[in-house]
Amino acid sequence: MKVPLADLHGQYMKIKPEIDAAIQGVIASSQFILGKAVLDFESAFAKAHGMRHCIAVGSGTDALHAALWGAGIGPGDAVVTTPFTFIATVEAILLCGARPVFVDIDPRTFNLDPVKLGALLSAPGGDKIRGALPIHLYGQAADMDPIMKIASARGIHVIEDACQAHLAKYKGKTVGNFGETACFSFYPGKNLGAYGEGGAITTNDDVLAAKLRQFRDHVQVEKYKHAFSGHNYRMDGIQGAVLGAKLPHLQEWTARRRSIAAKYHVQLGGISGLTLPFESPESFHVYHLFVVTTERRDALQSFLAGREISTAIAYPIPLHFQEAYRYLGYKAGDFPACEQASKQCLAMPMFAEMSDEQVSFVSESVRMFFRD
Repeated sequence: MKVPLADLHGQYMKIKPEIDAAIQGVIASSQFILGKAVLDFESAFAKAHGMRHCIAVGSGTDALHAALWGAGIGPGDAVVTTPFTFIATVEAILLCGARPVFVDIDPRTFNLDPVKLGALLSAPGGDKIRGALPIHLYGQAADMDPIMKIASARGIHVIEDACQAHLAKYKGKTVGNFGETACFSFYPGKNLGAYGEGGAITTNDDVLAAKLRQFRDHVQVEKYKHAFSGHNYRMDGIQGAVLGAKLPHLQEWTARRRSIAAKYHVQLGGISGLTLPFESPESFHVYHLFVVTTERRDALQSFLAGREISTAIAYPIPLHFQEAYRYLGYKAGDFPACEQASKQCLAMPMFAEMSDEQVSFVSESVRMFFRD
C-alpha cells in the first residue's frame, strides 16, 4: 500500500467544485491582486481565530518579516527564537537588520523552553533582546503564559510564529491571542494550504493592523503617494479565493488530523525505542506533523520507504549548524535538546484524507521494523 506524507490532489478532488468556482470568480472579476476574495478571506480567518484583524500577505516569510518590522525591530536589536525551525524564521529577523539569538527547546514539545528563555535574558547581553519569536512547532502551541510573563516584565515584543498552527489553542485560546501579532503560512502542504505561496498576520491592535496593511502595499496612503518606504507583500486574488473556499473545511480537517493522531497513539503505543508526540494538557494540538523520535530514525525511514510509506525529517540540521549562520558563533552542545531532536525526529504520514487502513498499514509497518 502506497502512503504519501500528504495528499493535496486527494483533498482537491473532494472539494473540486468549490475550488474551481472560487478560482473562476477571481478570473471573471479580474481582481488578481488583493481584491474581494482576499478581503473576504481575511475577515473569515480573523474570525476563526478570535482576532480583530487578519492581514493577508504573499508568504509566511513575508508575514514574519512584516510583523517584526511593524514591531520596530531593526539594526542593533536582537530577537530570540529556537534553532529548531525552518530557516524562514531566522531569515525574517535578518531581513530587519537584527541579530538572531537562539535558546534551546523543551524536548517533549520541541517548542521554546521558557526557563531557558528567562536564563538567557538574565545573562550578559540579554538587555539587547527586543523581540521573541516563539514557534508553535508541528501544530502545538508554545507555553505562552510564562513566555508572555517574562517578555512583559522586560518590555520585549512577542511575535508568534504560527506558520504550522492554524486553529491551535493554548489554554482554550487560539494562537495569535497572546503576542502582538501571529504569523501564518499557507504553503500548499500546511493544514490550510494555498495553491501557491501565501501567508497572513493576525493582530488585535487596530493601529498596527493599519500600518501592516500599508506596508504590504508599498505604503500607499493613496495611489502613487507614499508616506515612507514599504514593500510588496500583497496576496494574489486566486490564493485568497482558494483559501476562502478551503477555510470552512478547516475545523473538520483538524478534527480528522486529531483522530488520526489518536489512532497512531493507540496503534504505536508501547513500542520500546519509539517515543510518540507529547501533547501538553494545556494545548489543543492540530498535528500539522505527527513526529516520533527514535535513535534508529534513519533506519526506520529507509525501512518505511521500502514499503512505499513517505516520511520526512523536520529538521535534520539545526540552524546553528547551518553554514549560513556559522558566524553567530554557536558550537555543538550549545542546544542539546535541539541537537538530539534533529537526529531522532521523523514525521509520519498525516493528512485529513488519510484512511484508517493507511494509518493501520503505517502502524503495522513501524511495529514490524521494531520487531526485527
